[in-house]
Amino acid sequence: MARSNPTTHTPSPVQLRLDNQVCFALYSASLAMTKLYKPLLETVGLTYPQYLVMLVLWEQDGVTVSELGERLFLDSGTLTPLLKRLESSGLIARIRDAQDERRVRISLTAPGRALRDKAEAIPPCVLEASQCTVPELTALTGQLKTFRDRIQPPR
Repeated sequence: MARSNPTTHTPSPVQLRLDNQVCFALYSASLAMTKLYKPLLETVGLTYPQYLVMLVLWEQDGVTVSELGERLFLDSGTLTPLLKRLESSGLIARIRDAQDERRVRISLTAPGRALRDKAEAIPPCVLEASQCTVPELTALTGQLKTFRDRIQPPR
């Protein structure tokens, strides 16, 4: 049985080259962003997903678990263990909604609210590391949101 020589092959068409893939650009940028955030978040004792939850709560305290999941594009199976860890660390409280026992509201505790002051140092560090201007990052964020919304299946 003849084997093909791995050194002689037809090159991939341009549309199949790794560096031409938007998915790879987003994936590798996401990995780089997570690496950038890791040491910054260690100073406030949060993981990246926990930081995202806290950002939502610092913006609007008392959201329901389902509202939080919608905002972060996470399902309850992913969100529940994350919330349990934040609760066990004393940063949030999970409370049954008084008007509808099926809903659980997430509220910041005093330490969770206080953590916001320490976290305010993070965005300037990210801005500096990015070597971008505020308008450049604002434009990029807008483009990425538009792109996400276009490829996201309707809810």
